[in-house]
Amino acid sequence: MKKKLEDIAIEDGRFSPNAVKFIYEGLGYTAKKIATEPAHVTGQALCEGLRKLALKKWGRLAMLVLNNWGIKTTRDFGEIVYLMIKHKWMSAQPTDSVDDFDNVYNFKTAFKDNFKF
Repeated sequence: MKKKLEDIAIEDGRFSPNAVKFIYEGLGYTAKKIATEPAHVTGQALCEGLRKLALKKWGRLAMLVLNNWGIKTTRDFGEIVYLMIKHKWMSAQPTDSVDDFDNVYNFKTAFKDNFKF
């Protein structure tokens, strides 16, 4: 039996349970709206989907919400993804790596400077 997402987050201690749930929700959102390959979502595509979903949900407050949950960079998205992979909530291709999430975009630029009303 898989551990609950909340339990995974609490046990790990780096991110809020809400952060882990958001990444899981973002995978579904990205697979439907953005991914070019429905069976596989790349780290870069997931970061873009999470950016769009965060802006849709929280608008100009997106960066504040994510930061409050412990997510400060796109690498943090990857850390959560690989935490969920470890606990069988997601899967990865052999060519995938947590490094795929490094510096995909700058949070200040993506969530503040480029925000459009």
